[in-house]
Amino acid sequence: MLFKRVKSLDQILATAEKKGLTRQLGPIQLTLLGIGAIIGTGIFVLTAEAGQKAGPGMMISFVIAAVICALAALAYAELASMVPVAGSAYTYTYGVLGESVAWVVGWALVLEYTIAASTVCVGWSGYVNGLLAHGGFGLPEFLRTGPMDGGTFNLLAFLIGLAITFLLVIGTSKSAKVNAFLVLIKVAALTLFIFVALPAVKDPNFKPFVPNGWGSPMGGIGVLGAAASIFFAYVGFDAVSTAAEETKNPNRNIPIGLIGSLGVCTVYYLLVSYAAVGSVGAQPMLGPDGLALQPGTPAMAAACHASQALVCSKEALAHVMRLLNHNQLGNLIGFAASIALPSVILTMTYGQTRIFFTMARDGLLPSSLAKIHPRFHTPYVITIITGVFVSLFGAMFPVGALADVTNSGTLFAFMMVSLGVLILRVKQPDRPRSFRTPMAWVVCPLAMFGCLLLFFNLSLKTIIIFFSWAAVGLVIYYLYGYRKSHLANGTEPD
Repeated sequence: MLFKRVKSLDQILATAEKKGLTRQLGPIQLTLLGIGAIIGTGIFVLTAEAGQKAGPGMMISFVIAAVICALAALAYAELASMVPVAGSAYTYTYGVLGESVAWVVGWALVLEYTIAASTVCVGWSGYVNGLLAHGGFGLPEFLRTGPMDGGTFNLLAFLIGLAITFLLVIGTSKSAKVNAFLVLIKVAALTLFIFVALPAVKDPNFKPFVPNGWGSPMGGIGVLGAAASIFFAYVGFDAVSTAAEETKNPNRNIPIGLIGSLGVCTVYYLLVSYAAVGSVGAQPMLGPDGLALQPGTPAMAAACHASQALVCSKEALAHVMRLLNHNQLGNLIGFAASIALPSVILTMTYGQTRIFFTMARDGLLPSSLAKIHPRFHTPYVITIITGVFVSLFGAMFPVGALADVTNSGTLFAFMMVSLGVLILRVKQPDRPRSFRTPMAWVVCPLAMFGCLLLFFNLSLKTIIIFFSWAAVGLVIYYLYGYRKSHLANGTEPD
């Protein structure tokens, strides 16, 4: 039953033609879309969390996460070039493993995109609150963070989520143009950081290099635990594939956007992490038992009170500049992050709405969610609903907890995509592939193994949340989607 109701790739393409979105994005816009999604809270904010989990060893964590993402990107590129429609991993799974598994993947992608957008809302608010505080206009403490971080309601995270939602409602091409401008700001800020921090690197700051060891399953600490968290820093390249239905010449341009954006970002991440660790150090905060505290907990918040340690900062790169006595540069990088991070919120929210749009078009969600705005030509109903939840999650939860939950859904989706490539190689070997994953029978199993390794190095709490979320999703599917599915009923989208 699990693998029944497989929607053929030809059916998927035909459905998209009948009720599709306007093709208006080219290879440069797609690459910038990917860079816009990737470079964000992961490097600007989660550098501090990675330091808490792995110390200077977080540089190895960046490499591990990059390798696993690169393997998954090669699998994504093949499927995206074969099935250039909206929906990302959900659509690919529907065409290979069937409706039930596709639903679980689509439901897991909510954790990737919606929670990721919320994570960046929190990261953005940290930088803006830092700028306001240095300028003497800081918000009251209870409006700076959510309940788990010592506050009550993160007002700025809530407001930026709503603002991005409005931008997405008024049009994709407008959003892409804004995104391109914001990407340039982010890249310039990271380049400035590298240029200033590299000369300050000192060898003692790398010792001990791996203070928390390599980690243990479901412990969430150590090099692998940091890799599982910092994986979030690379999440977003697959958002390029969600734009397939709005891409000109997708068979050529989707692989360019996927692999190009990931390559550019990996180089920047390695340089930034080396410069940050080497210039000011990144040793973890320890509890009374001598063990590293979990980021995003009240105990960590208490230990970090009034501390200047990098691992405690909510504006990591700006904080490094200030510790190096470059206060104005710190403010400048903080300003750049404040201006540029919304592009990640935009891309993640965009990706989520396109996945929901596709699920509604397939009948697994109410068709009213797939309504297209008569003037702006965007799926405005689901965009508004998604945006409200993004804003609320950002207002209530800390960045670290949100990032780990995001990664759980992402890792599961990546595993399914890699498996799908192999199944299609066996079942449909002659189907045209404008991009073929090189050494697929090596690359895809390694991608699946890497995703499993990181998944089980998330904290036990995060893993429980993932499986609980999946269970809720299956209940919704069998109460609604199983009966309403257009594929099962032989009906067409409205």
